This record gives sequence, structure tokens and C-alpha cells, in this order.
Amino acid sequence: MRMTFALAAGLIAIAIPAHAQDKDIVDTAVAAGEFTTLAAALDAAGLVQTLKGEGPFTVFAPTDAAFAKLPAGTVEELLRPENKEKLAAILTYHLVPGKVMAADVVSLDEAKTVNGETIEIQVDGNSVRVNDASVTATDVAASNGVIHVIDQVILPPEG
Repeated sequence: MRMTFALAAGLIAIAIPAHAQDKDIVDTAVAAGEFTTLAAALDAAGLVQTLKGEGPFTVFAPTDAAFAKLPAGTVEELLRPENKEKLAAILTYHLVPGKVMAADVVSLDEAKTVNGETIEIQVDGNSVRVNDASVTATDVAASNGVIHVIDQVILPPEG
């Protein structure tokens, strides 16, 4: 499993500057250029300062392409001020307290998120899934945690 994660992490090295570990999670994601929707959502939900804080945090970060897979109009609807609480619940479902590296993720079958709900982690051969999302890159270092890139937005259970 660790070799798979190392390979996947290498794939994103082109997009993430080598000095990214000097930047916090928000600045690292912005520098990558493929998380503009996530950055806008963090801002709209009032979570930017939190993720610029001391941490450490582990973020399962959906790319812009992942947000584009949502039904038409969903992102725009969530970014409205009246939906700030719902947006924050979705975003904190992508956030795990502490710094959970790929080597740790592969030994877990679930993790408790900042919003209080649990995400499922499935390891199957060379692939790792978080709920229904595939992990496409791992261990993107930031000064206050780590980012693992996922190909879908994961939604907390309703209830």
C-alpha cells in the first residue's frame, strides 16, 4: 500500500511546489491551482482562518473537477450566505483532526471528522476510497497538516 501512495503523491508533485510545506493548508491548496472551488467554499463557510490556524489538520480535498461532478447549480446554491451552515457541515466532513499520513490511512477503516460524523476508508489492492471518493494523491505537506486529494465531494449523512 505504501508504494501505491508514494506513487500517487508523486503525481501531484508537478502541481504542488516543493516548498509547499512552508505554507498552510489553504495556501498550499490555492498554489496547486486545482482547488479554486474548495477555496471559495472555505471562504463562504468562514473556515479559512481555521485552516490557516495551528492544526494539525488532515484534509480530504476535492478538486475543482470533483465539485463539477455535483448536480448543476449545487455549488452556487451552497455558496449563498443563507447556506453557510450546510456548507460548513459538508466541508468539515472532509476534515479530520490531527495529521493522518497515507501510511496511517491505509490501516484505518474509518475516521471521525471535525463535523462529528465518521467517514469510511476502504483499501482494495492499489486503490483507497473515502466513502465513494477515490484518493488520487496523498501526503501533500502543509505547515499545519496534510492534504489527500479526492475525486468527489463527499456528503455527510443527513439526519
